[in-house]
Amino acid sequence: MADEETRSRGITVKIVTPEGQVYDQDQVEIAVINTQGGQLGIMAGHEPILAAMAIDEMLVKKDQQEKSLAVNGGVAEFSNNLLTVIADSAETADNIDVNRAESAKERAQVRLDHAQEIKNQHEMDMARVALMRAVNRIHVASIRSGR
Repeated sequence: MADEETRSRGITVKIVTPEGQVYDQDQVEIAVINTQGGQLGIMAGHEPILAAMAIDEMLVKKDQQEKSLAVNGGVAEFSNNLLTVIADSAETADNIDVNRAESAKERAQVRLDHAQEIKNQHEMDMARVALMRAVNRIHVASIRSGR
């Protein structure tokens, strides 16, 4: 009985970035995060965790509706039915400017190509991260538009 009551209340999900809080929702049924160790589904009563986040989509399901967020790295902590994601950056699908993301993708690709030409490993690594972030934002925005 107590487990059913805990599950019915769900979890609270908070996402914060250096710019401030991006997302705050309670009574979430499940949050699906992508960590560097793989994908995790977190529901009420889940064991406490601390995990490094991947640059990837995060799903939050509440009231049978799914919300997609582009999360770009960071750390996730879950305990006492509170999931806190401290991300380098994060955006809900509704807030992603696809044109800006496409421009960022193009710039990152040019930067990566140049870094490969001059064999600058540090610059290649930075360009790859920028490219992954842009692709993630485009992917999450395309989910919103049904593409």
